[in-house]
Amino acid sequence: MAKRIRSTTIIGVRRDGKVALAGDGQVTLGNTAIKHTARKIARIHEGSALAGYAGTAADALALIDKFEGHLKEARGSLERAAVEFAKEWRTDRILRRLEAMLIVANRDGMLVLSGNGDVIRPDEDVVAIGSGGPHAHAAALALRRHTDLPAEAIVREALIIASSLCIYTNDQVIVETLG
Repeated sequence: MAKRIRSTTIIGVRRDGKVALAGDGQVTLGNTAIKHTARKIARIHEGSALAGYAGTAADALALIDKFEGHLKEARGSLERAAVEFAKEWRTDRILRRLEAMLIVANRDGMLVLSGNGDVIRPDEDVVAIGSGGPHAHAAALALRRHTDLPAEAIVREALIIASSLCIYTNDQVIVETLG
């Protein structure tokens, strides 16, 4: 099982050919919020893919750069890049010490990646990581199943709901979309 990251909330939703990734802006040191507007979602692979992270920022950014290299080698194939990246992350002596989880997405799919070698494709095109992940995931599933809201609106509302429940998540939502 992946290590529980107590730091943030990142949520991804695919709907109607569009994908949206959102992250809150809170940065904490221990139990103190020290920044409220951090950006934890990035466009990668010349804007054709998105990556979001929960965990240590420096570690996550290094991992995103490494994943992007695999994505280029795989000519944009998200799954192929993810499998190769996960193998490297799990077996490389330095990489496996990095503390973060990633959500990567493009128009074709969305995956959760961890240092345990996890490459997880969600069943219902909803995925979340971080301390508020379970709250955001439940909210997004309900919104996706019972409303006609677009992906961007679902991730935004799910994060607002998570921020009302998780002390490591705030309501300063940053959303990136594809499609």
